[in-house]
Amino acid sequence: MSTAVDNRPMTGEQKKVIFASSLGTVFEWYDFYLYGSLAPIIAKQFFSGVDAGSAFIFALLAFAAGFIVRPFGALVFRRLGDMIGRKYTFLVTIVIMGLSTFIVGLLPSYASIGVAAPVILIALRMLQGLALGGEYGGAAVYVAEHAPHDKRGAYTSWIQTTATLGLFLSLMVILGTRTIVGEAAFADWAWRVPFVVSILLLAVSVYIRLSMNESPAFQKMKAEGKTSKAPLSESFGQWKNLKIVILALIGLTAGQAVVWYSGQFYALFFLTQALKVDGPTANILVAFSLVLGTPFFIVFGALSDKIGRKPIIMAGCLLAALTYFPVFTALTKAANPDLAAAQAKNQVVVTADSKECSFQFNPTGTAKFTSSCDIAKQVLAGASVSYENAPAAAGTPATIKIGETVITGYTAKGLPADEAKKKDGEFKKSVADALKAAGYPSKADPAKIDKVMVTAILFYLVLLVTMVYGPIAAMLVELFPTRIRYTSMSLPYHIGNGWFGGLLPTTAFAIVAQTGNMYNGLWYPIIIAAATVVIGTLFIKETKDVDIYAND
Repeated sequence: MSTAVDNRPMTGEQKKVIFASSLGTVFEWYDFYLYGSLAPIIAKQFFSGVDAGSAFIFALLAFAAGFIVRPFGALVFRRLGDMIGRKYTFLVTIVIMGLSTFIVGLLPSYASIGVAAPVILIALRMLQGLALGGEYGGAAVYVAEHAPHDKRGAYTSWIQTTATLGLFLSLMVILGTRTIVGEAAFADWAWRVPFVVSILLLAVSVYIRLSMNESPAFQKMKAEGKTSKAPLSESFGQWKNLKIVILALIGLTAGQAVVWYSGQFYALFFLTQALKVDGPTANILVAFSLVLGTPFFIVFGALSDKIGRKPIIMAGCLLAALTYFPVFTALTKAANPDLAAAQAKNQVVVTADSKECSFQFNPTGTAKFTSSCDIAKQVLAGASVSYENAPAAAGTPATIKIGETVITGYTAKGLPADEAKKKDGEFKKSVADALKAAGYPSKADPAKIDKVMVTAILFYLVLLVTMVYGPIAAMLVELFPTRIRYTSMSLPYHIGNGWFGGLLPTTAFAIVAQTGNMYNGLWYPIIIAAATVVIGTLFIKETKDVDIYAND
């Protein structure tokens, strides 16, 4: 194993490897933001057979389908990657991914072909998820196996920067199309344009990847006849390798994933939903923090080549676990100071019989709340008001205390529709008046948003993202032998990021909806990040000095 420092500048071939590999990841993020940004329109186009609320949820579920199948795609394509090579496998994945995105732009709507439209849409999303399952690992392995021994962290960290480029690319295409054709035409047909023009990005990606050479590590292994004949069974059927896979999941990628999603997507969700900052302002502030933070992917990737991957990743997870509560509290004070002041001065408390209280998570709006406890919590949740819970004697109606004002709830069960509607209106007005009198704002005042402080806080959250994500690609590559590397790193990465990370916003929102406290959703990433710190520190070995050519 050679540990000599290689100070030679990056060669043209190495630059092409990084560019071509990163381009696929840019494409992944372009598609991610594209579908998410256009979900309301997609809901109307493909799920118009149900009510509007359910249509939007189905559109989001179709989006989630891509996350759910990513680990399975990883298994399929990583097996091919370890048997036939890195280059050809992730060439196949980007073609599947690109064509699926393109076809969404041509797919007839529900009005044209009925239920076949959403079925085909979901199938395309699942194809994209399967392809993405093979894309990231292929790029990470390919770049790492081309990198000098002492620069794998720096080289692979370039792949980690591509989320920002994908975000801006999608926003530019969407905003450009909207500006040219107008809102009415965009909602009618021009929403398809961003999907259709993605074929150009695919064409460039395929052209560049066709001209690339196979990974030298794979070529060496193939020439020596050491390729794995059964990478799946060798990766997951042998305890010595399966143990590393499991440790990589719970001791590395699970914590990395929740920090990544908390620092970018959950922070944006918290700004718009809990703190009531208008969407454009929140998007601009988050985007600006991403621009400031993106170079630190390279900084921490390069630093991991010197001091190790593990200390940086563990430090990022530990800082997240220790600071999320104070940081998000500070974010409230900076983004919506009126809300922070009202919460400090006039706390909201729901006092109710716990037997009357149901699970409050109702994303489709179809559940009918009739108990006084459920009605009280529903009204507060609808106003995005954080509250505490207190027990009441059995059989007594729920009350809402806002500062010194106490509002008694009502039970709608058995009431005629007209009377229930009247009581609902009176109750909501009483709560709204009390909240207004207590200083609770209906939305964040743009003039009072401390944009510098909000940006600084968001930058800190992104900085934690760069700490856990910058070195992770190199570390995952170095954990496994060359012959099963593509397969073995599939499960920990895609279960960690696709399931632990991808489901974070929904899980955190469910916790908030149930408990009433807008900060309680943070317990989800905090607990997982803390578990990763403990398990990773105790059981994961440092990998920066591993010779990936001889690692078996």
